[in-house]
Order: sequence, then C-alpha cells, then structure tokens
Amino acid sequence: MAKKKISAKKPKPKVPAKSVKYKKAIKGKAAPKKLPATKKPVARKAVKVPEVSLGRPLVTQEEKLYMLFKDDYHARQIFEFLRVNTLKELEEFSPQQIVRRVSKPVFDTVDRIRHTLAEMKRSLRDDEAYAKEYRDHTKDK
Repeated sequence: MAKKKISAKKPKPKVPAKSVKYKKAIKGKAAPKKLPATKKPVARKAVKVPEVSLGRPLVTQEEKLYMLFKDDYHARQIFEFLRVNTLKELEEFSPQQIVRRVSKPVFDTVDRIRHTLAEMKRSLRDDEAYAKEYRDHTKDK
C-alpha cells in the first residue's frame, strides 16, 4: 500500500497569540499617546464657493413683469413703485432693498403724523412720551 502524503502544515501566525492574563492586564490601561510631529503652518488657499445654479431659465431677462404677474395686483404695484418693467431690471434689487424702498414712504408719513399730532398736543395710542419729547424739543428753539 502506498502511503498518503501528509499535506502541508498550516502556517503559523506571524504574531503569537497573547495570553488571557496579558489581555486582561492591558484592557484597563490606556495606550500611551504619541505626540504629533510639529508641522510648519501652511497658508490655505481660498476655497471658491460654487454658485447655486437654478438650471436653465424658463423666461428671458427681457420678459415683461406685467405678463408674468398679471394676476398679482400687489406685485404689479411694487413694480410700478420701483419703476421696473423687465426681469432684468427687477433682478438688480435684493429682497431687503425692495422692502426698504417700499416701506420708507410709510415710515416717513407716520413720522409726519406724529409730529403734527404732537404740535396739537395730541398723540397716537401709547405714543404720549414721543409727543411730550417733541413738544419739549420745539420749546427750546
């Protein structure tokens, strides 16, 4: 009978297995921290912020605003107040600029009302302090 050849032995692991006692001893201790190597400061390049793309526009810049907002009466009044007719003209304004421009006449008108009432020794509700201050200020002149 022919003898069977014994197959190659299993290779031993290169790192010997650690004993249970050793594992328990290390488990409670923290590993020593390595100090990071000191690096020279490097000037960072300015990162370009990518522009937000809305995709391909559905209307041109020359589109008339009254055609786009034909059902929105209040929007059309703001366009008249700003004296803009096209999208290109409207896009030059920021939302804050539009609010500031539209609300300024209202604030100015309310101030004129307060002045006139203060001159007549009258005031709006909860505005007596302003009327008194205005009267005292005009007396000094």
